[in-house]
Amino acid sequence: MAGTDTCFFCIMAVTRLLLIRHGQSGGNVNGRFGGHSDTPLSELGCRQAEITADLLESVKIGAIYSSDLPRAVQTAEPLVARTGLELNKTSAFRERNVGVLEGLTFEESKERYPDDYYALVKRDVNHVITEGESYRELLSRGTGALEEILRTHMGKRIVVFSHTGMICYLTLYLIGAINRNTRQTPWLVTSNCGINRFEIRGRRNIRVKALNDTRHLIDTTGNNSFAGGKY
Repeated sequence: MAGTDTCFFCIMAVTRLLLIRHGQSGGNVNGRFGGHSDTPLSELGCRQAEITADLLESVKIGAIYSSDLPRAVQTAEPLVARTGLELNKTSAFRERNVGVLEGLTFEESKERYPDDYYALVKRDVNHVITEGESYRELLSRGTGALEEILRTHMGKRIVVFSHTGMICYLTLYLIGAINRNTRQTPWLVTSNCGINRFEIRGRRNIRVKALNDTRHLIDTTGNNSFAGGKY
């Protein structure tokens, strides 16, 4: 049986997943919590989206998904225009709902709502922000949507445009670094238009190809945190 299982996994179609953070937004520029707000991309963010589309234009993509928030949709649109693929927008890939912290700077949040602020920055997975949600709730809606997408597009290359918090927790989920007993987590930084890349051959056979790959943006932002490998 062991030999049969090994053979099966060897011939399984490889699903390639790219999790891409949106380009720089107006909220990012001003250092404010974006949450579910309608913050659009900045001028730099628009350039980052175009450069990211240029990078992926020649790659065969099977499906494109995006958070339905404007900053993610705007980032996805140049790639959609180049490929002619449908843009599948969903609220499941939205950023965490930060409730009373939305639109505030970090300093304002710390001063007005210290309990919520410190629980957020310490990555307390189960803390529900006042009028918002917990990281656990974010994880639940995000992973539910991701698993459905992986089943639907098995063997294809899937691009998902989302947000730093959602991408952090989807990545932790994929690499098995979070479970029902987890109370706090590390924070995996994803820069604007940074790309996390995975190859998936089965739920127990996931390869991390790159985290926060921003080599395509070096001429724009000077940020070059490349982890190597092909798309």
